[in-house]
Formats: sequence, structure tokens, C-alpha cells
Amino acid sequence: MAIFKGAGVAIATPFYENGEVNYDEFGRLIEFQIENGTDAIIVCGTTGEAATMSEKEHMDVVKYCIDKVAKRIPVIAGTGSNCTQTAIELSKIAQEYGADGILSVTPYYNKATQNGLIAHFTAIAEAIDIPVILYNVPGRTGTNIQPETAVKLCRDVKNIVGIKDATGNLAQTAKMMQLADGCIDLYSGEDGLVVPIMSLGGIGVISVLSNVAPKQTHDMCMKALEGDYAAARKIQLDALPLVDALFSEVNPIPVKAALKMIGIEAGPLRLPLTEISDEHRAVLKKAMADFGLIK
Repeated sequence: MAIFKGAGVAIATPFYENGEVNYDEFGRLIEFQIENGTDAIIVCGTTGEAATMSEKEHMDVVKYCIDKVAKRIPVIAGTGSNCTQTAIELSKIAQEYGADGILSVTPYYNKATQNGLIAHFTAIAEAIDIPVILYNVPGRTGTNIQPETAVKLCRDVKNIVGIKDATGNLAQTAKMMQLADGCIDLYSGEDGLVVPIMSLGGIGVISVLSNVAPKQTHDMCMKALEGDYAAARKIQLDALPLVDALFSEVNPIPVKAALKMIGIEAGPLRLPLTEISDEHRAVLKKAMADFGLIK
């Protein structure tokens, strides 16, 4: 059984101006998500700026999220690393804290072979009992999980259950799902391709857009799951200008600005990320207004 179906938010991490985690505002963001129909929370992923957190800080944020959600919806912890042993240690702690699953990104910088990816993900999965979702984002990591590799991992390792596909390559996604024959829980990792990926057998999205538009993202996924692709497509197409604005600069720069526009003080970004440009902020503000999120 899938960890979740529908819209999982790749949740941002609010910071104070001094760079410390703003847990009060993080709690507000979590409640906003649950109140507006988000189906799962993915904490400490790319959008959550886990790459600039210490391991202790990373896992403190994971624990806070798990405790705050209190099993109302699934919480999936980002515990990936380019060091297999570090990923194992973080994943064990996430399980101990009560995570419903983990999201494990392909090792970045190392540029592992496909055999290396199989060994890496198998070692992580075998160290824990909770489900694992692979995260394939070659644009950030320099490494691509080939369709055959993804299928082998999901077939051969009992708790590797799915993949977040952020390749933007629908032909590769289609090939993977053809080979999988039902063994992979597929989640879109691209907010602009949710409906196309779900038409290939996907069951939801792990979404940046959901930070500011949780209800709309949830509804889009539910309509697709119900087979009402006309309604799902309308939401997808209506959201595209906002999606483009949310990725006008590297994620999560625009989405933290967008959160501030709806009254959630997401705070600054940690270097090397910097604040959104005035030009892109203006485009983002218009897209937020056109999508009905602000006046």
C-alpha cells in the first residue's frame, strides 16, 4: 500500500533573520497544509534547505514536524546524502522519531554508476523497516536513475516502494512505468508535469507549489486519481504561470518569497542561496494574484 496518494508538500523551513529555525512559523505552515488538504508532508528535502543544515539541526526539524503532525497525515523525512553511511544514520534516526517513510536522493557529486546506486539504496533500505521513496533529480545531482535500475530496486528490495521523478523526461518516465508493471509508486517531482505523469500511472506529486496552493494541488491530484482528467488538466494549466514563477530562480528562493506574500514569515535563505530579484518578485506577485492566492 502506498505511503500516500495525492499532493505531498516539499515543505519549506522558515528561519529567523539570525538564521536559526523559526519553529513557531514552521508550525503555522504545517497547520496551514493540513487544514487545506495536503496529503503528506515531506520535510527536509531540497525545498527545506536541508543541504545547509547540520545533521543535528536537520533531525531536530524532522522530529518537530513528526511531533507536530502527530500522525494526522504521513510525514516523509528527507534523509539522503552522498555518503551512504550518513544516509543510513539519518534514516535510522528518522525511523526512531516516527517518520512514515524516507525520501532518499541520488548521491550527488560522487556520480555513482548504476551498480553503485543499487548498492547505495539497498544498504539504506536494509538498515530500516519503513518505506523508501527514491528521489531522481539529475539536474541537481549529476546522476540519473535509469528505468531498469529503479525497477530492479523496487522489485528486489521490499521497502523501496516508489520514486519521486524530477527528471522532466516523460519518455524515460513512460519506459520506467512500462518496465515496472505496477511495482513502482510514482510521484511527480515537477509541478508543471503532475497531470502528464499521473496519466502514466503516477499516484501524486511531491510539490513545491503545495507550499502556497495546497488545496489546488490536492484537488488536481484527486481529479486525476478519479479519472477526471479534464478537471485535473484545467488546474494544471491554470497553475503553469505560477509554477514558472516559482522556478524563475533556484528553488526554494521564489517559494519563500511566495510564502511571505500569503502571510507566512518564511524568513531568509541560507547562503549560498540569496533573495529573489526584484524583477522575478514582481512576476511572482502577479502570478500569485492571477491564481487567486493574493489580492
